[in-house]
Amino acid sequence: MRETTGPNLALESALSGSVVCGVDEAGRGPWAGPVSAGAVILDPARTPDGLNDSKKLTERARAALEPQIKAAALAWGVGFASVEEIDALNILQATGLAMRRAVEALKITPAHALVDGNYRFVLPCPVTPVVGGDGKSLSIAAASILAKVARDRLMVEMDALYPGYGFAGHKGYHAASHVAALTRLGPSPIHRRSWAPIRALLGG
Repeated sequence: MRETTGPNLALESALSGSVVCGVDEAGRGPWAGPVSAGAVILDPARTPDGLNDSKKLTERARAALEPQIKAAALAWGVGFASVEEIDALNILQATGLAMRRAVEALKITPAHALVDGNYRFVLPCPVTPVVGGDGKSLSIAAASILAKVARDRLMVEMDALYPGYGFAGHKGYHAASHVAALTRLGPSPIHRRSWAPIRALLGG
């Protein structure tokens, strides 16, 4: 029996009779790379053990859980919003765009979405924001893992495409090595030009 202090299916059960998906994002804060989102409709009878907020799991644990989630879920989807979309729309609206793409990628249309955070994004179904949702809802926790692993994988690919910045290590987040690389090389094509530190390097 699962401990009720960690993520569980209580929120999903409260929407009895509805097909519920959990939705979460990864990559709102970095200086470089896209923002990603995951959407997951769990099968209550086949929920992988060890699901939790992706930030509380090791990289190895997330990598192990990703295929388990995809194999056991009734449906899953991952969506991205590009650096260009982040700069054009702002990070909040780009996050909503990535979430919509993740929900639209589900092979089953959900009747309701549980979304991590306090913002009611416009999605293809009714939304309930859940503050700290990745630590409360197993569906949101699963979505957070898919979003994080997908984005991290992409940033490793970007490290090969744009060497010297260390994207495989810091994944585009603020780090001393990232600052040093930016100072030495200038921004790459995947840096968020609307971010203040990047604007400063570009002279305003």
